[in-house]
Amino acid sequence: MTKIFTPAKIGKLKSKNRLVMAPMTRSRANPDGTPTQLAAEYYAQRAGLGLLIAEGTQPSAQGQGYIFTPGIYTDAHVEGWKQITSAVHDAGSHIFIQLMHVGRTSHPDNTPSHIQAVAPSAIAPKDQMFTLQGMKPIPEPRALTLEEIARTVDDFRNAARHAVDAGADGVEIHGANGYLIQQFFAPNANVRTDAYGGSIENRARFAIEVARAVAQEIGAERTGIRLSPGATLGGLEEGPEGPDLYRYLIGELNKLGLAYVHLLHLGNEALVADIRKGWSNALIVNRPGRAPQDVGVDITAGLADLESYGQFVLTTPDFAERLKSGAPMNPANKATFYGGGAEGYTDYPTLANAMAPAL
Repeated sequence: MTKIFTPAKIGKLKSKNRLVMAPMTRSRANPDGTPTQLAAEYYAQRAGLGLLIAEGTQPSAQGQGYIFTPGIYTDAHVEGWKQITSAVHDAGSHIFIQLMHVGRTSHPDNTPSHIQAVAPSAIAPKDQMFTLQGMKPIPEPRALTLEEIARTVDDFRNAARHAVDAGADGVEIHGANGYLIQQFFAPNANVRTDAYGGSIENRARFAIEVARAVAQEIGAERTGIRLSPGATLGGLEEGPEGPDLYRYLIGELNKLGLAYVHLLHLGNEALVADIRKGWSNALIVNRPGRAPQDVGVDITAGLADLESYGQFVLTTPDFAERLKSGAPMNPANKATFYGGGAEGYTDYPTLANAMAPAL
């Protein structure tokens, strides 16, 4: 575990350690997508990690899928995020904002204008989504036109500029977890017959265009991307060509010189090893379910440059300090993961607070 506490290079940044806060939706923004002062407190509490990747943030009204998620495409959003980035910087860490367009993983009841979702093709996931009226089936999306694809690329570009204007150190493009970019990868969600469907090169095209646009706008050194090879979230099936698609994609992204790839490792060791070989800059690896005693294993093995953690960081604001001392992590209150106020958000105790005598 010793190497996890050494500095790491992320673009032009130097993180104080190799621990990364994974992006986690918390659904506590205002209805218009503006984050609150409470979010500033939440992120600043966790600034013991070298890099914080903020929760999935819609780059446009069309990109929203869940209720009370933040946006980064209006002046009000920028002002809200300034509170967060300033608090994190004052606490001694760095923060990237994750740009998340959900594509078909949406419901009109969860969007400001009750708009129909868009996707590579008009194919609905066989799934349900939480709304304020309860769980509802996800309806069929509308297939993006070529003009709308270009406009969506520009939405990512515009959101990246807003993020930097808000003081973020960079952005992470969400190309994982069943959302829009990964929907283009999956043949069961993308049946297009134009330049964005069919071959591996075509299905990877949208991701590459988004990454290139963002890198051109704010600099490659401020741009990361999250990928989840083989993930079936949202009903996606990448098929037998999936691993080769990611090998091709990594090669193309590597040419752009992005700051990092953030990889959700779901067990395909051979593919992850190939990604490591094909990627020149920082590689962040997230292994779901990793135990505290295994922190740093991928770094020691040379597979990762940094490791990201989700639930442990959510429940334990002093995660890094507890790793050093071997102290246990706080138990999770899953009932408060999404929505609400301070409970289950900013009230998880540090070890020092937990051990302080009651007055």
